[in-house]
Amino acid sequence: MTGVAGNRLAGIELGGTKCVLVLGDGVTIVERVQLPTTTPAETLAGAVAVLRGWHDAAPLAAIGIASFGPIRVDPQAADYGQILATPKPGWAGADVLGAVRAALPCPVLVDTDVNGAALAEQAHGAGRGCGTLVYLTIGTGLGGGVLVEGQPVHGRMHPEIGHLRLRRAAGDTFAGSCPFHGDCIEGLIAGPALHARLPRPPGDLPADDPAWEPVAHDLAQLVASLMLSLSPQKIVIGGGVTGRQPHLLPRARALVPGLLAGYLGPLDEAAMADLVVPPLLGDDAGPTGALVLAARALAGENA
Repeated sequence: MTGVAGNRLAGIELGGTKCVLVLGDGVTIVERVQLPTTTPAETLAGAVAVLRGWHDAAPLAAIGIASFGPIRVDPQAADYGQILATPKPGWAGADVLGAVRAALPCPVLVDTDVNGAALAEQAHGAGRGCGTLVYLTIGTGLGGGVLVEGQPVHGRMHPEIGHLRLRRAAGDTFAGSCPFHGDCIEGLIAGPALHARLPRPPGDLPADDPAWEPVAHDLAQLVASLMLSLSPQKIVIGGGVTGRQPHLLPRARALVPGLLAGYLGPLDEAAMADLVVPPLLGDDAGPTGALVLAARALAGENA
């Protein structure tokens, strides 16, 4: 991102299991601190202490918060920056933005962790040049960030792609593990679901085991649905599940043309490999996305 180099920016990637804080020269990470995500009070106090230390050393120009969701991302809402209903114990109603704003006198912008990662991959990674992009992370949960014409999609809330319910593979009777919806896509292919549905732990199951077939089918259904509904130029898929099981992406890509049955025209292996890709920034997509949000806050974008 141009025009921000030389500004001290800070970013918070607040995840379900860890909180990563980054100090940036613009959107280039120069320092990083990782804290466990425990209770809201403990986690936010720890994050604020790190930010204050950086700010005391030299003032921060802006802060970006890329948080797990659901979280209110409408700056006009009374509960902007607060966690909404979540299965993570104790976090519903946590005022993430309020804790940071109360401690530091600089612009702050909040969005989801996956929207932040989408912005980072669009600006610096696998989605360069793409106005319409979807970023998926598949790990403990399944989150999706959506950019249209380069802007994160917001509406009544923000996209909750992980809770889509899609067509199941024939004969697959796994009930799903989502506490809200059972067999939504998060409940089928996120980490806890794989531990529940596979005959062995995912890391112990060979890539050619037939038990992976319905998992690849479910991921392919998600990709096909995103192609039909959003027409993205790139679908970037990161997170621990596909990172540790790299065979899943090519298997899912191979199934998508059959699911679409020719509707979007010919889609050969090369076309699918160009459309559905791993993140170029790897684990830095989320923290870099938090710095991109800070840069947007500095520019006055709903800070």
